[in-house]
Amino acid sequence: MKILFSPSESKNQAKGSENVGNFIFPNLNDKRKFVLEIYEKYINSLNIDELSQFFGLKDKNLINHYKSSFKEKNGIKAILRYNGVAYKSLDYENLENKHYIDENVLIFSNLFGIIKANDILPDYKLKQGAKLPNLNIEKFYKDNFSSSLDKYLKDNEILDLRASFYERFYTIKKPFFTLKFIKNGKVVSHYAKYYRGLILKEMAKNNIESVDEFKNININELILSEIQEIKNKQEFIFEIIS
Repeated sequence: MKILFSPSESKNQAKGSENVGNFIFPNLNDKRKFVLEIYEKYINSLNIDELSQFFGLKDKNLINHYKSSFKEKNGIKAILRYNGVAYKSLDYENLENKHYIDENVLIFSNLFGIIKANDILPDYKLKQGAKLPNLNIEKFYKDNFSSSLDKYLKDNEILDLRASFYERFYTIKKPFFTLKFIKNGKVVSHYAKYYRGLILKEMAKNNIESVDEFKNININELILSEIQEIKNKQEFIFEIIS
């Protein structure tokens, strides 16, 4: 079972002590380097007001931090770097079965592309959908990483927990399943992040390795109400009861 996951805008700014750079698909590191070089050249060309707009920040100290933090040689696990709603719900630091997350979760970084949960990341800032000159980041990573990712996922069942934006980085070519959350008959969006993290936590606790095992998972706040099949996708629809 491999789980595809979104990054989060908010991040842990800790420097860490582990070496950055041992990413999944090391044969494609030159592609990552290409993106980083364009990113660095672009942010170095911006004045402080333009950087403020690009990063979405007003604090000059933070702006200066992000001008160079992405080049740090040390970092922390990607699963710890991100600390948005889904990551707080997952609560990785307090999981006993961290190995499950480390080995099975793939995160789609806006800057570094596809990374494993235990890949070491520096702190960085690149908003979802942000544009760089003459480079469509999502298309670039899709064009250059899809073949390797196809092979990596070939013999695994796949749970796609990504926000729809990150489908631009990679299109799944084989049967997979995804989740939808309903409350009072309406699809929830923001709180879906929380429940994705919660379900991922329960999957780690129960060492879920297949769709059949997933069907038997019990979560206090959710009831599996329906499974819909659309082409090569199974959509598990959960009713929120809390």
